[in-house]
Amino acid sequence: MWAPHRPSLFRVTEIVGSSHEGVDQAIRNGIARASQTLRNLDWFEVTQVRGQIENGQIEHFQVGLKVGFRIEDTS
Repeated sequence: MWAPHRPSLFRVTEIVGSSHEGVDQAIRNGIARASQTLRNLDWFEVTQVRGQIENGQIEHFQVGLKVGFRIEDTS
């Protein structure tokens, strides 16, 4: 039986992913870690990109992320 689609409700949290390899890997590391404790991850938005420099070289990258996840319907 067809049921009308119920609108989803999302919660947003902010995290920071890091990597020595680059921005893309920092995003992937952040999402992988968030998925260990948050259910129903649905989307992300990059809010910041920064890095740490040591001895004139890039030591690691940090990426600020907003992560959206669906709140489960309890009805």
